[in-house]
Amino acid sequence: MVRVISVLCAISLTTMPVLAQDTLTGTQFDAATRGKTFHFSVEGETYGGEQYLPGRQVWWSFLDGQCKRGNWYEAAGSICFVYEDEPDASCWRFSLDGDGLYALLTEDEDDKRTYVARPVQDHLFCRGPEVGV
Repeated sequence: MVRVISVLCAISLTTMPVLAQDTLTGTQFDAATRGKTFHFSVEGETYGGEQYLPGRQVWWSFLDGQCKRGNWYEAAGSICFVYEDEPDASCWRFSLDGDGLYALLTEDEDDKRTYVARPVQDHLFCRGPEVGV
């Protein structure tokens, strides 16, 4: 019985990685991301990438060649992002996972998924502005 409880405790710790780690402050988040590009996935599916620039500036892309500029700031223990075409902030709680990050969306209490961000070597591919004829 003790062995079964030990195994169940070990499984619960590995399935709840964000809760087992300390949430990053803005300073810690900046140190972990500045000058790097990360690909984000949820439930094993990569859906986007973000390049972190000096001055808390970012480029976001759904990896389709379209990129949008934004910035991030720290608020109430979360890291919040605002993009050029979206005035409402999207806020997350990040924790370290080796060289990557775990993230939880903070403004949607129903979204209990753990998002994973892994560093990649390449910068985002961003096409230039659309040009008419």
